Amino acid sequence: MRMLTVTPSCRRPVRRGGVRHAIAAALACGVLLAGATACGQGAQRKISVGAPGAASAYPGQAVGRRLPGVGERMWSQVPAGTGQAVVVYGERPDSPDSLVVLYQKRDATWVRTASWPAHNGRLGWTEDHRIDDARSPVGVFTLTDAGGTLADPGSRLRYWHDDHAYATMLQPEQAHAHDFDYVIAIDYNRLRGVPPFDWSRPEGVERGGGIWLHSDHGDGTSACVTVPEAGMKTLLRTLDPARQPVVVMGDRERLES
Repeated sequence: MRMLTVTPSCRRPVRRGGVRHAIAAALACGVLLAGATACGQGAQRKISVGAPGAASAYPGQAVGRRLPGVGERMWSQVPAGTGQAVVVYGERPDSPDSLVVLYQKRDATWVRTASWPAHNGRLGWTEDHRIDDARSPVGVFTLTDAGGTLADPGSRLRYWHDDHAYATMLQPEQAHAHDFDYVIAIDYNRLRGVPPFDWSRPEGVERGGGIWLHSDHGDGTSACVTVPEAGMKTLLRTLDPARQPVVVMGDRERLES
């Protein structure tokens, strides 16, 4: 495990040399959350570059050469080299309830290896996500970076452990106290290869960002997708960068299109 020493971020972006540098990590799950960060104090972020070794053989239910419930439009967005897919089946366009299923490819056949009850945006789904709209974006997105307030449980994805950075983004309600124990960044309007809490929004702040897979708190989210803690550990220990994992997400009607 490599160690990197950095300074905790403040919330407001600053300009240096005419370039706007976002040094605030305050947008999480598509919304600015409560909490104050202490600026100017030293801190350490532990970064693990992923558990070594190739993915082992796995049991499961073979489902065919296509992901079930995923129509031609969505299927065409899945990269040809992808060997792992997390599919989020939203119950309805305006529902916060969903099912997350992990599929892995064995030879040319997709195998269903795990599933969990899940939640998405409080107001459902959208194909034109905007900040604070309380809807999760429909689409196919890569999964490249992870982290959390808890130590790396054996993630194959690069893992940023920083209890301070994530804790300052938590809402004060007790129900949300463990939301960010484990986090997998969904590559929607973000840079790859940076911590999930990175502020950068390549398509503009108005398009939202900070949309993650994270620990479930029992109801809808601002835009993230949540699964039980055991599910997050399984995903972290299973998703392998070498297999180009993606999340395919949306309500069932749009997924089938």
